[in-house]
Amino acid sequence: MKPQYWFRWLSVQGAPRLVLRTQAKRGDLFAELMGGPTGYIDPYPLIERLRGRGRLIRTPISWASFDHELCRAILRDTRFGVLTPESFDVPGPVQKLAKYFPLPPNPVEPPSMLVIDPPEHTQMRKPVASAFTPRAIARLRDRVETVTEELLEALPSGGATDLVTAFSAQVPIAIISEMLGFPEKDKDLFLAWGDQMTPLLDVGISWRTHKRALKSMEVMNSYLDDHIARLRRTPGDDILSTLVSAGELDTYALKATASLLMGAGFETTVNLIGNGVVQLLSHPDQLDRLRTDPELWPNAVEEVLRFDSPVQTTARTALCDVEIGGEKLRRGDTIVLSLAGANRDPGVFADPGRFDVARSNAKDHLSFSSGIHVCLGASLARMEGVYALQALFDRFPDLQLDGTPRRRELFTLHGYERMPVRLGHRAAAPEPTTV
Repeated sequence: MKPQYWFRWLSVQGAPRLVLRTQAKRGDLFAELMGGPTGYIDPYPLIERLRGRGRLIRTPISWASFDHELCRAILRDTRFGVLTPESFDVPGPVQKLAKYFPLPPNPVEPPSMLVIDPPEHTQMRKPVASAFTPRAIARLRDRVETVTEELLEALPSGGATDLVTAFSAQVPIAIISEMLGFPEKDKDLFLAWGDQMTPLLDVGISWRTHKRALKSMEVMNSYLDDHIARLRRTPGDDILSTLVSAGELDTYALKATASLLMGAGFETTVNLIGNGVVQLLSHPDQLDRLRTDPELWPNAVEEVLRFDSPVQTTARTALCDVEIGGEKLRRGDTIVLSLAGANRDPGVFADPGRFDVARSNAKDHLSFSSGIHVCLGASLARMEGVYALQALFDRFPDLQLDGTPRRRELFTLHGYERMPVRLGHRAAAPEPTTV
């Protein structure tokens, strides 16, 4: 492993890891929430205890907010920028070494639009946005339905399976692969890379996890070099071919964009579908309501996004001295914004700890962020979630958990890595509607 990777881990992950664990041992609830202890912990009891301390709280690690109004305001406020590795107090020599030996293109380093501000962010986002217009998403609907039905047909009627690997991960990876022009045979590669690289979105991951992520990053970088070169010779009708042909982004930026779309177009939807299955099986009265009134399915997906947020948190850095939420922040101060906390704010959502598929304002959640960094693929994720969940429960009406699902031990992304289920009998596929 290259020495600069170890220095990068030490500055961006190792030092915060030590601080988090030390603070958690001292009883700091926020450090515990962010992953101070090992293993999965239920974040929601900690969130509610921290919420009681105020709308904007100062912790030994950073500022934090669990307030819906304040989180939304900060996400939309141009006085705050995205959090990048450079936002940390990294020693000068380490910063110089990291810049001299850059990481391969990836979703959590510039020029990924996830971690850059205007004007660079605008330049990166604009050419990609056309692939996620309402008209573009509508064109994908038939393909989402076809992929979902093929996967459901392949599940063993009356048998058992791991629903994450056999279904919830397969729907979004098939769609984003097609959008980026990847061969279908390579889907398993993307699943493995996604699983190994997503921990980079957390703070304080172990050296072993970091090293595994960077190895995957290197392999994916080589793959994307070959793929982009192939698209330059024979472009298709996919989004990456369009970006290559436009010539607005260099190869490094193209690879950063592709890796971001792979991650964002995959991980959030996997968690959305998996979380939705568990919540509906845990609340059979709500599932019965959907069977009685299937027009509630889109709202049910919004409630899943609100109640059990696939993305739990994001962060911003003050770009100047600013007063907000009754507190004075200095330039460079970091604020962790709990999207999960905002989504259960009792000032916005009545009885927020109740899962209600008919909740009238469920769509007011912040699970896709807000402001200029709002998720480009939100409409696609919603559409995939609605069709996948409705079709799954229609085709397997007796679906039941077959053991305890295992959560991923991550702070930022909230979902399941394993979900054993007993499928029960397979109902007939619905007849296609005629107009």
